[in-house]
Amino acid sequence: MTYAVETRNLSKLFGKTKALSEVSIALQENKIYGLLGRNGAGKSTLLKLLTGQLFPTTGDIKLFGETPYENAGALSKVCIVRETGTFLKDMKARDALKVTSSYYPNWDQGLADRLVKAFKLDLKKNYKSLSLGMKSQLGIIVGLASRAPLTIFDEPYIGLDAPGRQLFYDLLLEEYGEKPRTFILSTHLIDEVANLFEEVIILEQGSVKLIEETDKIKERAFFVSGPQGEVERRVRGKQVIYRDTLGKTAVAGVYDQLTPEERSVLETAGLEVSPMPLQKLFIYLTDERGEGDV
Repeated sequence: MTYAVETRNLSKLFGKTKALSEVSIALQENKIYGLLGRNGAGKSTLLKLLTGQLFPTTGDIKLFGETPYENAGALSKVCIVRETGTFLKDMKARDALKVTSSYYPNWDQGLADRLVKAFKLDLKKNYKSLSLGMKSQLGIIVGLASRAPLTIFDEPYIGLDAPGRQLFYDLLLEEYGEKPRTFILSTHLIDEVANLFEEVIILEQGSVKLIEETDKIKERAFFVSGPQGEVERRVRGKQVIYRDTLGKTAVAGVYDQLTPEERSVLETAGLEVSPMPLQKLFIYLTDERGEGDV
């Protein structure tokens, strides 16, 4: 099977500092992935490796079955949009789009025009005179209109207000529905975009902490709350990644299998079972003070 992205034992050292350690992932074509990690977890390093901007210290990378290094054909299938754009400061926004369009064989100018109207972006302005939000809009337009088989958004919505970000999410889903491709979204706004993800990758200190389908995460991540002694007794043997108490009441955050029969037993015992949001799961799994091993 050919994957959109496949890495094997991928590591990257900067001097004696290991930014990535033995990262092995296989991302399918035509799927939306969330890439999550705390600052310094290795997200940016991984994305630079995937897009040929860095060479690995050890390990292999393949994009659609090809190595990306010094391979214009492979890299033409990839578009990465970062929070800081790469356009020349004195270039007009219109010219920036025109130049960028030549990089991508699947560029859709009609889509670009529609996106410009949707964001009400003034293309006559120089890039340096655009607000931070407008620069983000320009990057989003490039990412979506590129129609690159692998499109990566690395915190692309800096400076956008809530309506602007929601417009981006809506446009991304619309585009994905019409022309499926592989999207990777690296973000700290986890709660806002959680419903977009079909699969989630969590990095911690340069290693893969978790890679799992969103539907399975929803099945496995939950809270159990109630009388402290009863909670502790009922979650014994489960993977507990969070604990808290208030008086005689306790809450346990669990990342583990929960069968319908087990849920029924918990509820019959008077305990409340509630879903754990993805952002909470991320926080608990990557909290060095917590119990978040999986």
